[in-house]
Amino acid sequence: MPVVSTEQYAQIIDQAKATGFALPAINVSSSQTINAALQGFAEAESDGIIQVSTGGADYFSGHTVKARVSGAMAFAQYVTEVAKNYPIHVAVHTDHCPKDALDGFVRPLISASEEEVKAGRAPLFQSHMWDGSAVPLEENLRIAQELLERTSALGQILEVEIGVVGGEEDGVSHEINDKLYTTLEDAIATVEALGLGEKGRYLTALTFGNVHGVYKPGNVTLKPELLAEIQEGLAAKFSTAAKPMDLVFHGGSGSTEEEIQTAVSHGVIKMNVDTDTQYAFTRSIAHSMLTKYDQVLRVDGEVGNKKVYDPRAWGKDAETAMAARVVSAAEQLGSAGHALK
Repeated sequence: MPVVSTEQYAQIIDQAKATGFALPAINVSSSQTINAALQGFAEAESDGIIQVSTGGADYFSGHTVKARVSGAMAFAQYVTEVAKNYPIHVAVHTDHCPKDALDGFVRPLISASEEEVKAGRAPLFQSHMWDGSAVPLEENLRIAQELLERTSALGQILEVEIGVVGGEEDGVSHEINDKLYTTLEDAIATVEALGLGEKGRYLTALTFGNVHGVYKPGNVTLKPELLAEIQEGLAAKFSTAAKPMDLVFHGGSGSTEEEIQTAVSHGVIKMNVDTDTQYAFTRSIAHSMLTKYDQVLRVDGEVGNKKVYDPRAWGKDAETAMAARVVSAAEQLGSAGHALK
């Protein structure tokens, strides 16, 4: 099926929230990892989100070039083409864009989509993320308002981050401390600035102790119940139905099944998966290289085995290993078997 239309994307998010599941959002950095994500979604019979960060876009363009706008556009066009061959729907998304990368990443990509729409075509991306976690909340929301006006006009969805996710991702890092917990006051300020859909649809990454990367138990304390408190406070403040915010779970690697399910029950409809899928992909390659080294390398004057060192040989195994982790994510989040018909 093709990449979702903006209307289908909204329908899938509404379905996730009403049914009580979340969409896996898989970070990718190559055509192989895109293929692995699509394979996993198809095997799980789950719709999903395929996303690229600034560093991933740099890599797509060629690691000696680092032309991230070109890389991101190539990524989007590749997903749009190959997704047609799979019986599920995916949305194309840009992940974490800090303030210093806006003019070299998200804003030019929104402009490119504006040109596509003017020409009668669909936007290149279905959603974008503005990561304002490193700037004061007032500035974060001011920039979000500007971006939301543009994305809404295109039918795109904006993702914002209100609070701080610890750890490091693509050069954006934060300490692990009390700042990892969003307050109800922060969420109220967000709704007052961005509305509840009337100004354009947006997803909100509230932080409840999240950390990017892998962490050992006890290193950080997740408090998914905080999401319920914020949703209830917003519903009371603005006289809305339950769970007024569409929430995103960042830094989920290492989280327990119970933590994930609790977060989803409180309105999380998207969870980012990056570290675990990277590991699954590379772990498979390491296995191939270490167990078949005498066929991969030209040892003792031999010539190796072309069928083994052909990148397609170990690449297929790596894609399948990563796809299995995508299936696991879809099962954890409850999206497996819920692909839009």
